[in-house]
Amino acid sequence: MAFNPFTQLVFDLFIISAIIITAYTCNFYYLAFLSRKRKDLLQTAELGTPSITIQLPIYNEKYVAKRLVDSVCNLDYPQDKMRIMVLDDSDDDTVELLADTVDDYKKKGFQIEHVRRGTRDGYKAGALKHAMKSTDTELVAIFDADFIPPTWFLKRAIPHFSNSKIGLVQCRWGHVNENYSAITQAQALSLDFHFLIEQKAKSNSHLFMNFNGTAGIWKRDCIEDAGGWHTATLVEDLDLSYRAQMKGWKCVFLPDIVVDAELPVQMNAAKRQQFRWAKGSIQCAIKLLTDIAIKRKVAIEAKIQAFIQLTRHVVYPLMLIQFLALPILLAGQVNLYVISFLPAITIATYLAMGPGAYIMIIQSMYHKSWKSKAKILPTLLVYNAGMSVNNTVAVFDAVLGKKNEFLRTPKYGVLKTKDDWKSNAYNLPFSQVTLLEIFFGIYGMLGIFVSIFSNNPIFVPIIALQTIGFFYIAYLSLSHTRFKRNKSSVSRVMTKKEKMANRVYKLSMVGIVGIIVFGGFMAIYGYSVDIYPLDRIRGNLDGIIGSSDPAAIRTHLVAIQADMDTIMANDLIPEKTNADGELISKNPVWLFSTESTNFVRIQDNLDTMLASVDKISTVPKDSSAYHTGMMDVSDRALLIKTNIMDATPYMYVSVANMVFATVWIAALLGIFAALKRKKEQLKQVDESGI
Repeated sequence: MAFNPFTQLVFDLFIISAIIITAYTCNFYYLAFLSRKRKDLLQTAELGTPSITIQLPIYNEKYVAKRLVDSVCNLDYPQDKMRIMVLDDSDDDTVELLADTVDDYKKKGFQIEHVRRGTRDGYKAGALKHAMKSTDTELVAIFDADFIPPTWFLKRAIPHFSNSKIGLVQCRWGHVNENYSAITQAQALSLDFHFLIEQKAKSNSHLFMNFNGTAGIWKRDCIEDAGGWHTATLVEDLDLSYRAQMKGWKCVFLPDIVVDAELPVQMNAAKRQQFRWAKGSIQCAIKLLTDIAIKRKVAIEAKIQAFIQLTRHVVYPLMLIQFLALPILLAGQVNLYVISFLPAITIATYLAMGPGAYIMIIQSMYHKSWKSKAKILPTLLVYNAGMSVNNTVAVFDAVLGKKNEFLRTPKYGVLKTKDDWKSNAYNLPFSQVTLLEIFFGIYGMLGIFVSIFSNNPIFVPIIALQTIGFFYIAYLSLSHTRFKRNKSSVSRVMTKKEKMANRVYKLSMVGIVGIIVFGGFMAIYGYSVDIYPLDRIRGNLDGIIGSSDPAAIRTHLVAIQADMDTIMANDLIPEKTNADGELISKNPVWLFSTESTNFVRIQDNLDTMLASVDKISTVPKDSSAYHTGMMDVSDRALLIKTNIMDATPYMYVSVANMVFATVWIAALLGIFAALKRKKEQLKQVDESGI
């Protein structure tokens, strides 16, 4: 079937996106296969007690910083061989807290120092780079603020450096608060996929694996040989580990050594973390892929896997392209079934490529406990789908070269379900990305109606999954935003400025809900007025094409005429008249329109068809005139159906719809600006102590 240029472009983008997403998905299944086939072949030997520096990069982490220092000082390792550097770039209460903690451990005989640079240049990478200037030990271990290394960590991990070529030992992350909420369970499962599938498959092979930024030990010579820490990207860990492996160093993953850590419990914090990882990976792709491609000593498979790992976040923009394209293609009656006569195969294929395969992988990862993990899979699918907007913005940030700002993921020391964090410091407000998530959610609702009314209900679950994800992420982003003072100031009487800010917040939330509901209503109403009549016309035209009964055809034509009357009465469709004031064109294509989408011409063709049917009904059915007339009616019906399909996409992007969408988005942005302004006012109150 021939498409109009717009539909053809949308279809091509949809298919290209599907092919690329499928390729990345199949590669994950390939890594799952490797993770099962390739066993741990690492040999360990007694190394004695090599000297080690433990570096703890910290920035404003007053809820977890002391816990980290306590656990590191509790490591079972000779004090004279273990040096601890607390790399503190904080500018809040964390500074005094760490200073007191470090002084206490110094008195106990620990080689521990509180390193203050006086600047945040380079962020975490800058702190690590600064620390390396005074690091002279054989090994360097790194722990982020939210990690809790077990006492036996060093004694079990260090023997794996018996091979002189090993430059990095990466250990698995545990999840101390995995069962806190649905989003922590989803994050835990996602991280387990990364460690137990991707890292396990690449370790002990010629494939490049990455340092995860924490819970790992480096050989100091490896860091220096690879060029040290660079500050050009947001994922200095990925950058350094790839440069080290290009130099010939080996990185290994130890799945049996688990270091517990705290997962983000606030949605806005989780989104910030995902944003940093997505943007940083694309930055590394831009920075490193050319060098990897021309490196002769790197195997072809390693080059391919490096490309896939560094660019895999492009899947998120492709997911959004598919999400935007699918309703348009369904409205245009484009056949998207794997097998056109068996739509069930389509949904079966999606299940086999997605949830079905993941359940098999979960079985291999968790063995006897796989059923409890499989129950989390739907949440993870919704979570990942909803995160696609956030991560897409990150990808474009990296591609467009937007300036780096390392925004840390705040942690609150939350370990138990009953622990509260909402009134703590570091609580992040929702961002502009939340507004985009709401937009995509409403678009998804419209897409569901398109699927139903275009007789393609098989695609409803596919669209609904992402739609639920967008609304879920947006809802948590809003609900996890709190305009509350820090706990240290709760007992104070609220000022007039605070009361006003809280009222603005409540009114803004009501306004946002109202705008969303109104937008959803207008989208449904607009579909029922602008698009649904065209869907009904196509259905009746199909009835005409498949019928040889003049009476039945006439019934279809009468129904079509009724829908055409509705369309012709739509004042928002651009019109043209001749010098006598006679209507000669009513065309939804407001730029570069053609006669094929002119509703006046289509209506004239329908009138001609109706007259032909009336004539045919008076002719004997076994005559040549009858058969010729029926063929002419069928051909006209097919032509009109093509014209209607050409016109349908332009009804979505009409001037009126674009104006409404612009006003709708502007209203949301206005409310967001008001919230941001009041949030800044509250912050000023807290900082001034007034």
